[in-house]
Amino acid sequence: MPSAPRAQASIAIIGGGPAGLMAAETARAAGLDVDVYEAKGSVGRKFLIAGKGGMNLTHGEPKPDFVQRYGARAKEVGRWLDTFDADALREWARGLGVETFVGTSGRVFPSDLKAAPLLRGWVHRLRDSGVRFHVHHRWLGWHEDGSLRMHTPEGERAIRADAVVLALGGGSWPQLGSDGAWQPWLAARGVGVSPLVPSNCGFDIGWSEHLASRFAGAPLKPVAIHFHDAQDNGHARQGECVITATGIEGSLIYAFSGMLRDALAANGSTGIALDLSPDRTLERLRNDLAKPRGSRSMSEHLRRQTGLAGVKAALLHEVLDRDQFHDAETLARTIKRLPLTLKHARPIEEAISSGGGVRLEALDEQLMLTALPGVFCAGEMLDWEAPTGGYLLTASFASGRLAGQGAVDWIRRPRENHPG
Repeated sequence: MPSAPRAQASIAIIGGGPAGLMAAETARAAGLDVDVYEAKGSVGRKFLIAGKGGMNLTHGEPKPDFVQRYGARAKEVGRWLDTFDADALREWARGLGVETFVGTSGRVFPSDLKAAPLLRGWVHRLRDSGVRFHVHHRWLGWHEDGSLRMHTPEGERAIRADAVVLALGGGSWPQLGSDGAWQPWLAARGVGVSPLVPSNCGFDIGWSEHLASRFAGAPLKPVAIHFHDAQDNGHARQGECVITATGIEGSLIYAFSGMLRDALAANGSTGIALDLSPDRTLERLRNDLAKPRGSRSMSEHLRRQTGLAGVKAALLHEVLDRDQFHDAETLARTIKRLPLTLKHARPIEEAISSGGGVRLEALDEQLMLTALPGVFCAGEMLDWEAPTGGYLLTASFASGRLAGQGAVDWIRRPRENHPG
């Protein structure tokens, strides 16, 4: 049976995003002293930005399907979700007075579609419970004696705690605090760290000046993507994406961004094909385009017979010369499989999230670093990925809860079981 916490036992949470705040809530509920250190002037900045378009909190699909969204890390993340899943997250929000609903896409949103009321209520509840917040406190690693180096408005301080939860984020949106500066500090202490890479990101293609200037920001819907990953497995899905000045982005691209990024790394470039008319068969397109067009231009004929105009017609002009565009068979085949070559992933600073980070093999089942007993990690700084749709947030919350409970359990172990 675990012993009671030592007098004044304390946990330092470094990072004030959802993972860090959930770790703080879990530790404080166990009766321990909790201090949250945040480098920026307020907590939850990325959470607020992510909620500007409607706070997608989690997803309502069945749990087996939900877990598979984590790809190669489904087994590990699925274990996190065993203790705090999508239903638990919705119930947690309800405890803050925030009701949620499932949208037509299966995504779960707060009833007011806003992140700010949820975050305000959460921080208020944490403060009332006794959690102490320290903003403008930037972690700088460790002193030789094991204390935490902390840059504060009053200068550098050494901080001691009985356990530490690192929830420092990955490398996306560094202006909000996730800059990946922690990587060399952990690596120097023997922690396995994979390089941070962009995830849920766009890709550069290199459009003509005409398409880039006239159609940047134009949505492509509906379309279907077809491609082969680095292991030559085929993938296809219908959805929506957006043309950018340099290439392509959007939910359909984000869903496969990790695979596309890895294929780029393996081959230097990678190809995708877009079906610009997923509701029509190739045979129907052939027949439609073979109809007499009279004096109409081919572009007008295309619009009348297939409904394709604007950005979709411009994309066809990107890959077909004049003779090919006027050939009904070639045009029909290209509509069904428009070939595009992805040249680069967009920089990690622009990505919605990042992959890489602390390898899960460097952690025990409670997310404690095996190389640094008493130090736990949570959130996006861990090496896992997920598509948009609420999966990123749900796993971040779940990992924070698990790490927070792990820190509590660590402190409650009999003192003689603590190394040193």
